[in-house]
Amino acid sequence: MYRLANARTALSQRNKPGAGLIRGAIAAAFLRNHIRSRILLLSGAIALIATSAFAQTHAAPAADPADLDALSRDQNQWVMAPRDYANTRFSGLDQINTRDAVQLRVGWTFSLGADRGQEAAPLIVNNTMYVVGPYAGPHPNQVFALDATTGDLKWSYAPKPDTAAQGVACCDVVTRGLAYDQGKVFLNTLDNYSVAIDADSGRELWHTKLGDVNEGQTITMAPLVVKGKVLIGNSGGELGVRGWVTALDENTGQIVWRAYSTGPDSDVLIGSDFKPFYNWLKGKDLGVTSWPPDGWKTGGGTMWGWISYDPALNLIYYGSANPGPWNSNQRPGDNLWTTTVFARDADTGAARWALPLNPHDLFDHDEINENVLLDLEINGQLRKVLIHPARNGYMYVVDRATGEILSADAYDHITATKGIDLKTGRPISNGEKAPALGKTVEDVCPAAPGAKDWQPTAWSPRNKLLYVPHQHLCMNLKASDVGYIAGTPFVGAAVDMYSGPGGYRGEFMAWDPVKRTKLWAIHENFPVWTGTLVTAGDVAFYGTLDRWFKAVDARNGTLLWQFRAGSGFVGQPVTYKGTDGAQYVAILSGVGGWPGVVAAAKIDPRVRNGALGFVGATQDLPAYSSGGSELLVFKLAGGQSGSDAPQPNPSHANGAQLEAGNALAR
Repeated sequence: MYRLANARTALSQRNKPGAGLIRGAIAAAFLRNHIRSRILLLSGAIALIATSAFAQTHAAPAADPADLDALSRDQNQWVMAPRDYANTRFSGLDQINTRDAVQLRVGWTFSLGADRGQEAAPLIVNNTMYVVGPYAGPHPNQVFALDATTGDLKWSYAPKPDTAAQGVACCDVVTRGLAYDQGKVFLNTLDNYSVAIDADSGRELWHTKLGDVNEGQTITMAPLVVKGKVLIGNSGGELGVRGWVTALDENTGQIVWRAYSTGPDSDVLIGSDFKPFYNWLKGKDLGVTSWPPDGWKTGGGTMWGWISYDPALNLIYYGSANPGPWNSNQRPGDNLWTTTVFARDADTGAARWALPLNPHDLFDHDEINENVLLDLEINGQLRKVLIHPARNGYMYVVDRATGEILSADAYDHITATKGIDLKTGRPISNGEKAPALGKTVEDVCPAAPGAKDWQPTAWSPRNKLLYVPHQHLCMNLKASDVGYIAGTPFVGAAVDMYSGPGGYRGEFMAWDPVKRTKLWAIHENFPVWTGTLVTAGDVAFYGTLDRWFKAVDARNGTLLWQFRAGSGFVGQPVTYKGTDGAQYVAILSGVGGWPGVVAAAKIDPRVRNGALGFVGATQDLPAYSSGGSELLVFKLAGGQSGSDAPQPNPSHANGAQLEAGNALAR
């Protein structure tokens, strides 16, 4: 049992007698065979690098605790999961750098007590770390407040969610983090509640129900607060859940607006201000007419990934997920607005433009991945762009004011399509890979998780490079007819995944979006399922499924340091400065998520199409790792630490070892 400090009133009236047992029975079968994830002012010579990508040439103002955007520029803190509204995950701290990273040691640790996929990003506000566990253990989705310097527990909050939710969670029972604003911490629970918690005491302030587990809805994404609104999207596309993004008033929990991904314009919040760049996207109620009759009602398009925000344009950006079912033969048409990047007014939710990246998606290529907002010089002209490293394997650079694709280049091996037509914005189809009923289509690359899934990138304004953790997988796919039953799998495809050309299954790379090329890459045995972090010390951090947490030189990929944990990594590294003046790096260790559930849950690794096909790609993972729940916090040796106990000696390697052990490809 956990030691609960100031645990508060549980969410009430949330278990439905009878329904939970039914859902639980469905859950067991679904979990065994069908689980899947979707998931500055600098010191020294650097004086003018801003962490906000909208103002990279202006010094950051002093942090205003009442202004979340300003607070995110305080390099000593990490106040939102993506670091800033631009989703850069860049820190201006440089105490840990390429010269001394080899001296990193464990500062302190903390167990969350729930041995399932640990995908959440810790938040650090005013020397308090807020971290949330997955939907597992005796206290699902428990929130902990810890002293960020010493690791001492301040309080914890334990909701009592509906246990049936774990039975309809497609891709492990993960959560990707919390949000913070105005002295409040915001939690999404798997069973579709949003909760506001007092950041100082752990007292619950309000809770709001947003969906119904009996329909297959869940919530796994980290919320984002913009202008007093808590922005939240839902999960469940593999169960025919209709996707939405909802804005709640952060003070009351009341719904301010909700925008659906499918259906009539009134539901999608498309009005007279909607101005897509491409002509084929101009028409009335395309979210209905691009589907077979009533197909949009169970058409997916959920939003369980990342949201960005441009304060100057007052637009939020996010991508919607795959259409349902996976069997594309059952849904003729473009199936709008699934697999679509949306730009919406932050106040009203009204759509300003939309860009479907995979119309009539054939291969489960969601586009919930992050949109990194930057100002870049493209063809001699400074453009306000978003970079979207897409599931379909292309690195999109898009004008974020208009939705025009400026470039789209392959960053991994692709057979599913033959390129992107920049005149229309549409992928160029490869007819040889089109799924047909009863036919196994082989060598589809990238596989269903895409060339990159939810795991977020990081941008260095110092090096002008995007650091991309991703997978390198292909698949065979066989489509079959499937009927819709609320709360049960609605897929219609059997999938077998395997490593792509070269035999490796994951990669960590640096991409130059202006030169449109990969600068360097590190090949990994397993998919790289963690997020990444890059700092002003030119150090990039990421983790691997086989238990390594690594620091590499952001300029060339040379391995600087690595630490072998008790369980694999699927989390998100963050960095901050403690009250002792030391820079810390924190990440959760605990294998899971779509690729790692075979090692953390009761799934037979011999069944290759288990976990919606991912078992085939990672069936050897249980030999490398099992479940875990450890928060690991590192700092440089020799400074004051949260503990005076002797520290383990993390292994490290030089450049030659990196070439031999990690296949650095240049």
